[in-house]
Amino acid sequence: MVVLDPDPHAANRARLVAALSRTAGGNRAALREVYDLTAGKLFGICLRICRDREGAEDVLQDVYLKIWNRAGRFDAERASPITWLSAIARNASIDWVRANAPFGAAGAPELTDWQSAETNEELGAFETLEAAQTRKRLERCLDQLGPQQGGAIRAAFLEGFTHSELAARLSVPLGTMKSLVRRGLLHLRECLGDA
Repeated sequence: MVVLDPDPHAANRARLVAALSRTAGGNRAALREVYDLTAGKLFGICLRICRDREGAEDVLQDVYLKIWNRAGRFDAERASPITWLSAIARNASIDWVRANAPFGAAGAPELTDWQSAETNEELGAFETLEAAQTRKRLERCLDQLGPQQGGAIRAAFLEGFTHSELAARLSVPLGTMKSLVRRGLLHLRECLGDA
């Protein structure tokens, strides 16, 4: 009798979680293992957002430096390792785009490209389901905020707007915008913690 593994990705996830844990302890070989397990996937994210191969290679190098420095922050109870690593790659890529392309310039890369179906397919079925469930919980919590606060948080974190850009867009002082976003994030933390 052949017993099929109900979750073929479980072994890879466990290996990646263990490697991240060892990386957090300063183990360079563990970082190399994280790299070997994820470089192709993370480079794809960087390339898709940056749309510049040399830029994506630079961003990927920065991504692994961030992973080295932040591995201790990874919490396997809150997210899958590939979701956490992908978020670092997306954020670093968005930062690169902001630094290298004028805001709103013709031909500038679309900052929300990481939400595309292609990226979801690359994450695998389990990660896609987990990401969809997390997005659904996040949307539910964002809907509990008022339209101005929820819209500001969506624009800042999903569309890549800065606090300054949002303040100008909504015609409010910068300090007010920062407070609005900070209070909203505190509410989201509580809401997502209860979910």
